[in-house]
Amino acid sequence: MEQGDFLRMLSDEGFSEVVTVDREPNSAIDLHTHPFEAKALILKGEIRLRVGDEEKIFRTGDIFHLRANEPHWENYGADGVSYLVGRKSGAVGQA
Repeated sequence: MEQGDFLRMLSDEGFSEVVTVDREPNSAIDLHTHPFEAKALILKGEIRLRVGDEEKIFRTGDIFHLRANEPHWENYGADGVSYLVGRKSGAVGQA
């Protein structure tokens, strides 16, 4: 997906905060959660996400989606990863 199309989709879906995240090559973050819903477009590199028993690899042009407070692991490829992510509050009644 193109970056402009992705940004329009985020806006249409109510994602008001958008940031770019860069992670170092061959690094990882152990099991954790975020207090926000996240939808991300991979700009370059690779990320491997594990949610429960399911593990998926996302590469340039792919989109991943995580619910607020969803436990997951993250691993980054040999070239690291850069992604554009929209964040939406996971709390009921907040924007």
